[in-house]
Amino acid sequence: MTETEFLDLADATLEAIEASLDRLCEQDMVDVECSRSGNVLEVEFVHNGSKVIINSQAPMQELWVAARSGGFHYRQVDGKWVDTRRGTELYAALSEIVTEQGGAPVVVAP
Repeated sequence: MTETEFLDLADATLEAIEASLDRLCEQDMVDVECSRSGNVLEVEFVHNGSKVIINSQAPMQELWVAARSGGFHYRQVDGKWVDTRRGTELYAALSEIVTEQGGAPVVVAP
């Protein structure tokens, strides 16, 4: 994949994650504030001030996620973002992370 293709895909993924979290917030499933600056999406949990940071790393062609539970790197495999160590899919992992940090079970989906 070219760098331009990666950046387009990463940008679309960050937009989809933000839209999903905004929907969950509107449905009172979780109380978060999302802010986006370039290739970085910051998600702050209002009730406890914890954050999740998701950003794209073009040189490595990865999305990186930093959360209370740790740091994770995701690479495209067969059309999905897959954790380079655990093999977990990005949206499934984000669902676990947001559930843990947000205090209520949620599903983050594109």
